[in-house]
Amino acid sequence: MYDFIIVGQGLAGSVLSLSLIKSGYTVCVIDKPGMSYCSQAAAGIWNPVVFKRLTKSWLADDVVPELISFYNYAEKLFGTKLIHERSILKPFTEQQEKNLWVKKAETENGFLDPVLYKDLKLSEQNVIAEYSKVLNAGNIDVKLFLESTKKYLVSLGSYLEERFDHNLLKNTNGVVSYNSISAKQIVFCEGHLISQNPFFKNIPMKPAKGEVLTIYCEGLLLENDILNKGIFVLPLGNNTYKVGATYEWEQLNDLATEKAKDELTKKLDAIITVPYKIIAHEAGIRPAVTDRRPVIGKHSEISNYYVFNGFGTKAVMLAPYFAEKFCQNASRQQKLSIEVDPERF
Repeated sequence: MYDFIIVGQGLAGSVLSLSLIKSGYTVCVIDKPGMSYCSQAAAGIWNPVVFKRLTKSWLADDVVPELISFYNYAEKLFGTKLIHERSILKPFTEQQEKNLWVKKAETENGFLDPVLYKDLKLSEQNVIAEYSKVLNAGNIDVKLFLESTKKYLVSLGSYLEERFDHNLLKNTNGVVSYNSISAKQIVFCEGHLISQNPFFKNIPMKPAKGEVLTIYCEGLLLENDILNKGIFVLPLGNNTYKVGATYEWEQLNDLATEKAKDELTKKLDAIITVPYKIIAHEAGIRPAVTDRRPVIGKHSEISNYYVFNGFGTKAVMLAPYFAEKFCQNASRQQKLSIEVDPERF
């Protein structure tokens, strides 16, 4: 018998499964690749600043050190490179924006660079006059992380590849069983598909579709840092870059669209002047909640059913921190903060 069945091996399910194993628990992850493409399409950027108000992102002081610690652990476990620490370059478009940056840099310690820079050279003909930097930012190689986690789980005999059928789930005398698998508890990490989960259908989800491009561009002089000007441009190495992202709340599917491609290329063309080639176009549905907070904790009536979901665009940042909190609370049967508890709804 396992300690936990985990449904879903996206970013949230992968982080939680590794955290539980690290804490001494046994897990069985059930996942069907292709059910949701959100984590596969994700750029994996962590940004500790809310650009609209130039304030710290929620829990930034706590979650950034935790994400570095967790992904460092994963790198050592898998013997591969996952973390890419970078600055985010933020060009100024008007004086008011620059003035706000200077003011906020005094209080947002450690994240907003107080230095104002000049002449960011994106190409021989393309120079951005003034900009500054978000510090302590970067990205995780999400695809490699997911692939490595799956291989690790398979090696432990802790992975079942199939589409989870909620109708086959049984809970008798405190034991959860699914076909031949039994566990003390089950955690649903199903992304936006949690809306189809009969046990947590009361969670007010507000999923958002996002699309990203991967481009090949020899003339772009952006080697390490992430450029953010209406869209992000993330260097992947070998003259390739990921560009995104769009937001769509109506047409919720994993299909790439011409509309989104046009939106991204128009914004990209307004930033860079060198030619490029689109080599990939991906889409996924972000599992966001109406109040923009994740939903983590146990079912109000079934004590051994849990949810770990709703991270939206912040999964890379938030999942390691809350996975650690989940592990700490699992042993003591304590609730997490009301800010993330499903009972808040």
